[in-house]
Amino acid sequence: MTILRGLAGCLLCLLAGPAMVWTEPARAEVQAFPIPSVSTTRNDGSDAGLIVPILITDPDGELKYLMAPMVVHNSIVGTRGTFNLFRYDPGGRQMQFIASLTEQIERKLLFNYTDPAFSNGRYFLNFGGTFFKNATARFWGIGQGTEEGDETNYTAREIRANWRFGVYANEVTLVAVSQRFRDVRLQRGATDLPFTGEVFSDVPGVGGTTVIIGHRASFFYDTRNSLITPTDGMAVGAYAELNQNVRNGDHPVYSRYGLEVKKLFPSESKRAILVVRAELQATIGSQVPFFEQSSLGGQDNLRGFGADRFIDKHLIAASVEERIHLVRTRIAGVTADFEVAPFLDTGQVFSDYRDVSFKDYRMTPGIGFRGIVRPNVVGRIDYGFSREGGAVFAGLNFPY
Repeated sequence: MTILRGLAGCLLCLLAGPAMVWTEPARAEVQAFPIPSVSTTRNDGSDAGLIVPILITDPDGELKYLMAPMVVHNSIVGTRGTFNLFRYDPGGRQMQFIASLTEQIERKLLFNYTDPAFSNGRYFLNFGGTFFKNATARFWGIGQGTEEGDETNYTAREIRANWRFGVYANEVTLVAVSQRFRDVRLQRGATDLPFTGEVFSDVPGVGGTTVIIGHRASFFYDTRNSLITPTDGMAVGAYAELNQNVRNGDHPVYSRYGLEVKKLFPSESKRAILVVRAELQATIGSQVPFFEQSSLGGQDNLRGFGADRFIDKHLIAASVEERIHLVRTRIAGVTADFEVAPFLDTGQVFSDYRDVSFKDYRMTPGIGFRGIVRPNVVGRIDYGFSREGGAVFAGLNFPY
């Protein structure tokens, strides 16, 4: 039960959210309680502090709001205060708001709204924006052959905005168009590592401010029985994107393409679900900023390495994990499921498809623990092992 309580705390800590005014539904249940917050990641250091989740359920016991003020001390950037809000509505509609202020360098302000069944289910709508400073970002150089000793640090100061609008061709097929704005500047980081701007000054995207405007067309085929907490089905996503590098007069345009396939194979009881994911990405153009290229490492792929451990123009990756149900219990008035998930991630990045070789694939086995409040919430902790010592990640939603 100690492990389960820890996962319950992790689930609530991962889902923090800032305040808004709302009318509480009749007979809705409100629960608030303090929980210690402890975490550690490969790049971001260790956190220790306190979070006070406030869970509001509707009369049917479904989670409606999750709100939580949070204060933690980070081993790299000092004390951080965060205030967040998640709102969940029928049909998968949800809103997220996060505001965070840290003692050294880091700041964050985020808003995101998604309605996968807009206008009585005929359209998909998403829009949002964020400003943040991440003082623990890492860069090892370009290519699959970079070494652990090449590690540098920088602060990623970014402003992002995006929107996406899609039309459902049928119940499982969506065609969408979207645009994004990304303003990036590299500043000195918060660690003792060498500054990326000095070690890799000749790499595209390192010097000055980079402003990207992207235009994307996407295709989605999705037979899964839930967008966030699926137990069965298949999803295929493909996109083509044209990007304008506003500050680069010599090479202002480049394109990106991607294909991702995910398939779930549940057991008869659905207490064990085998999940397989394959991904292909390609970037076409010259002087593409390094942070706009394909990357491996982090909480969603090659989980034994830190975020963006390997970067290059193109990517091939595959993952497999077995999600095994452990127990179902009641926490703060909602029903939560807990899972264990052994996994294996593999992949490589490269600059030319002629360079692809089986000997260059990196592999990271690992194990994950998940806390799930269906149909809207997933909190997870994943540990992946690699030749560089492995990495631990905590996050929202499944990795794929």
